[in-house]
Amino acid sequence: MRIRAASPAELPLLRSIERAAGEPFRNLGMAAIADDEPLPLDVLEGYRSAGRAWVAADGTDRPVAYLLADTVDGAAHIEQVSVHPDAARRGVGRALIEHLAEAARERGLTALTLTTFTQVPWNAPYYARLGFRPLTDTDPGLTDGLRAIIRAEAAHGLAAWPRVCMRRELERPTARAAP
Repeated sequence: MRIRAASPAELPLLRSIERAAGEPFRNLGMAAIADDEPLPLDVLEGYRSAGRAWVAADGTDRPVAYLLADTVDGAAHIEQVSVHPDAARRGVGRALIEHLAEAARERGLTALTLTTFTQVPWNAPYYARLGFRPLTDTDPGLTDGLRAIIRAEAAHGLAAWPRVCMRRELERPTARAAP
């Protein structure tokens, strides 16, 4: 699996990946999530042109997963990570997140953040295994920017199911000794 920047021609494929990745929500009684339209092409292009859209490509260089990121209050915020079900459970999502972590460290960002469903096995429990911790209402890590994201998601209807904001601190890069 190779992680690389998304190309303009691949943006429609990202929408297809998200639709496929949404289907398992239907089995959890979350049909509205499965039916939710992926981000429009112009929004995806905004992420791509800003260098904030990565794909995980298979051996034929075809994307099977993608990640979109924003910067929110000094942290890299995972706006979306979707893995096609045919590529699930192979470390693809983890590889995308680790790629983002490295890019964030290089930019001097201090953490990764995301919002997710608490009771979906491939959401909050999965991210906890990757080192993310839930943020409570009184946690100083729950910044104004993250609170705004939570409000926007609630307005979009996502608060119909329990959600949580999560954070993973990033270690500072280790200084290399001069040769």
